[in-house]
Amino acid sequence: MTSQLNPTGDLLNALWQSWAERGRQLTPEDWATETRLPGWSVQALFGHVAPDPAMFAQLRDALTEGPAVVTSGAEILRIYNRPGGVAHTAAGTIEEQAREVAEAVSPEQLVRRFAVEAPEAFAELADVPPTAVVAHPILGAVTYGALGEVAVMEATVHLLDLVAAVGGPPPPAAALEATRELLAGVPDPVAFIEAATGRADGPVLPVMR
Repeated sequence: MTSQLNPTGDLLNALWQSWAERGRQLTPEDWATETRLPGWSVQALFGHVAPDPAMFAQLRDALTEGPAVVTSGAEILRIYNRPGGVAHTAAGTIEEQAREVAEAVSPEQLVRRFAVEAPEAFAELADVPPTAVVAHPILGAVTYGALGEVAVMEATVHLLDLVAAVGGPPPPAAALEATRELLAGVPDPVAFIEAATGRADGPVLPVMR
């Protein structure tokens, strides 16, 4: 599928197919394997990342008029990861939700979400441009494209977690590049450049929890 979210939409679909393909190859032992995220099995990781098809209908319902307050994925990450941000306060809830999905949804169903259900539901949003504004309970008014950037990053980072746990090919090169660009945009640019070039050793990384 091609959408107005290109290249973000195409990256998401490519990542979902990578997850589906990897999931089809996993043994029962693989699904139970612990990942490098403490307390997260491979199945919990799938449960966390697998898109809920209902989410896409909710996104359309949340489209609103007016200017966006948040317009980039990097800005979303800065808000989420600031002291007292949702990345810290909701970490336990997110972990519990991942386990609950893993217990309620079979591996076969999780693979189907990536392979069929999410792409089909996402296709219904093909007419939504990346500049469209979405009402968000935490971010206020955020662009649809910014949410897509974070979705690509999440699917990519956790696919690396999956590879670290049970092996397999890396994420698509374009997804890795997009994720690198997004994460590099989170810290203060001067601090990042100074640290990256060895001119300062201040605490720049990690940029997210």
